Amino acid sequence: MLDIFLNYYPVLFKGLAVTVLITIISCFSGTVFGVFLSLGKIYGNKLVSNLVTAFIAVIRGTPLLVQLFIIYYGLPAYGVNFSPITAAVISFIINSGAYQAEYLRGSIQSVSSGQLKAALSIGMTKWQGIFHIILPQALRRVIPAWTNEFIYMIKYSSLAYVIGAKELMTEAKLIASRNYQFFNVYLVTALIYLVVIIIFVYFFNRFEKKVAIPGFDFER
Repeated sequence: MLDIFLNYYPVLFKGLAVTVLITIISCFSGTVFGVFLSLGKIYGNKLVSNLVTAFIAVIRGTPLLVQLFIIYYGLPAYGVNFSPITAAVISFIINSGAYQAEYLRGSIQSVSSGQLKAALSIGMTKWQGIFHIILPQALRRVIPAWTNEFIYMIKYSSLAYVIGAKELMTEAKLIASRNYQFFNVYLVTALIYLVVIIIFVYFFNRFEKKVAIPGFDFER
């Protein structure tokens, strides 16, 4: 197993770099998307709220792999073509945004509604109160769920190999198909995923403690 790592680590790390890039772009963009979805669901009019609710239900109710296939294999029939990495990122952003919208919805609704009323009473508009008072607190409270989403996304990114994106799993598959040491190659790949996840969890835990709201426990 060690010889597999020593012989192929440049290729594996190249794939890992793509995996991490896909994860970071997808998760951060998914967070922004999720914020707007959650705000639309909570504070939008009936039509907007219903549309957002339906969208979230569809995305959460269908497999990520199916969504990936629709974007990469389905859209070209209508003249819309994406590279494998772009298709993967778009799919992951949409999927992550739908899940994060629900995390954020719960977090926003956990903030006392009296705070928004207080903001209105001092002359703020509704949306000023939401963006300056409610949302900052909600984003802090959602960090543990967001951390889990980031970790899931690192693992879900391996699905990109089915459309040929050159991420870690794809590189591992190519190596194994050449040397036929499938067990060792995939075991090394699994250990790389594990080490990367442990590192990110460590830094996210540090971040949670740093931005913790006094009186709220972010310890898990």
